[in-house]
Amino acid sequence: MRPWLLLLMLLAAPAQALPEAARGEGDWRRLGSGDMTWFGLDLYRATLWVAGAVPAPPEPPLALVLEYKRAIPAERIVRASEEEMRRLGAGEADLARWTAAMRALFPDVAPGDTITGIHLPGGGARFYFREQRLGDIADEEFARHFFAIWLDPRTRAPRLRGALLQAPPG
Repeated sequence: MRPWLLLLMLLAAPAQALPEAARGEGDWRRLGSGDMTWFGLDLYRATLWVAGAVPAPPEPPLALVLEYKRAIPAERIVRASEEEMRRLGAGEADLARWTAAMRALFPDVAPGDTITGIHLPGGGARFYFREQRLGDIADEEFARHFFAIWLDPRTRAPRLRGALLQAPPG
């Protein structure tokens, strides 16, 4: 299986609500959500939350909630994230640091588990697993590259991006 596809499987599914602890970090509203399918197989649901007015494209703070439909080891999530950030232009020195940080944070997931990532303005990214805070990666460039996996126009999942951004299919 391609690593980028695995990443999409790993990082999402019916994820509609923000963790209770994250709700205090902004005045959130749901922008969009979508399912990722591959050859008819439903892989996950991703839901994008934004705070305040929504510029196009959305700017931080924003939250991406991913609900998984498959058991996935943390190392696969990390490797797929690393590969996609590399494909979208991240440098090798940055990727080495970010990969170590993701390995320290990301857990193995089971069907129904959620990981929520919050892109904090100028502050990097904060992650939650189910309702528990995992920790932060306090690097704005990391956050920009990580959320680009789903939100950049060059994403490998343009239909999902359109659903998240409530954009008509292109």
